[in-house]
Amino acid sequence: MAKAKKEATKVEDDFNYIVRIASSDIDGNKRTVIGLQSIKGVGKRVSEIVVKKADVDPAVKIGTLSDEKVKEIETLITTYVEYAPNWVINRQMDYETGADMHLIGNDLDLIQKDDINRMKMIRCYRGVRHETHHKVRGQRTRSNGRKGLTMGVQRKSPGA
Repeated sequence: MAKAKKEATKVEDDFNYIVRIASSDIDGNKRTVIGLQSIKGVGKRVSEIVVKKADVDPAVKIGTLSDEKVKEIETLITTYVEYAPNWVINRQMDYETGADMHLIGNDLDLIQKDDINRMKMIRCYRGVRHETHHKVRGQRTRSNGRKGLTMGVQRKSPGA
């Protein structure tokens, strides 16, 4: 019984409850593939590719990984564009540089805002839709996405 407690405390000493990768905190109790998905710009497919490339078991909790493995995973995420196929990258043919990039974290938010502002400035259709807070990607607007006052049939007053 005492041996089991010593082993349990030893495991808890090596366990990290919060793992920091790519300037975002990850819950150490989550599995590796699921935990990496909490980084903005890293989805299921990207996390599976990174975990396979790092040679880590996807079912292992991310808090049990050593610091070296965590650093290796972080470098694999930041250099994802070098070994991933072109169609998996989230920013192909950047508007300004023409390079392929895979953005994560705050960079993704900043670039998206810049793109939307550029569309607004050149007054393209998508930019105008963004400005007026309408649907941008061709969805229906007649019956869905209504805001403000309710529209519909009004009842007749009982005195009429």
